[in-house]
Amino acid sequence: MRYSFLLIVLSLLIAGCTGKHTDNVSPTPPAPKSAILVFPAQNAVCVSGAVVSQLNSTIQFHWNDGGNSDSYTVVVKNLLTGDTLATAAAGNSANVIVSRNTPYSWYVVSKSNQSSSTAKSETWKFYNSGDGITTYAPFPADNLSPAMGRIITVPSSGGITLSWQGGSVDNDIVDYDLYFGTTASTPLYKSHIKSPTISNVSVNPSTTYYWKIVTRDSNNNTSTSDVAEFKTN
Repeated sequence: MRYSFLLIVLSLLIAGCTGKHTDNVSPTPPAPKSAILVFPAQNAVCVSGAVVSQLNSTIQFHWNDGGNSDSYTVVVKNLLTGDTLATAAAGNSANVIVSRNTPYSWYVVSKSNQSSSTAKSETWKFYNSGDGITTYAPFPADNLSPAMGRIITVPSSGGITLSWQGGSVDNDIVDYDLYFGTTASTPLYKSHIKSPTISNVSVNPSTTYYWKIVTRDSNNNTSTSDVAEFKTN
């Protein structure tokens, strides 16, 4: 009887300790949600900036709070040079000086004081126009697949498919040139490709490949993508 009584007391003590421990667990703070981009609009020819000089203008970027956010960083990338500008903001807008007559992409990173997590918005593109421009170079191709750092298995046929996404504010893309090879200098593989994909590109196992895309429009304006690198096994 005494043994049973001790077991009951011990069980109650364990349950009490367990319950107390559970009550002291802090709830996980809510993570920030992705901001909703507003301006400059996707694929817009941006003409609303304040002109700073012949070369530069100030654009005020706007976005909406997705939720649970206390601060933001807007990241603006020059699509011709690859240079990026990161600007911190406490509210839903930020002024950034950018080059005129230049294509850009941008996105917003949301942060919370209560969480170490961050949230990234969609990435939009725009063209910051300037005086005397009637046509615009296409945006550099993106979403290259295979993407940077991918490891792919060579199919039995030995040929793979490369694909990408082109874009232009004038909607006048004519064709693409593919540069492809085993060195970062990427020699020309095929020119005047009409669609943003090419099949049966021959590759070998255990090899590193580099590739990029040159986009051409109806006015013979061109833009060049970043170089993507992938490996085969």
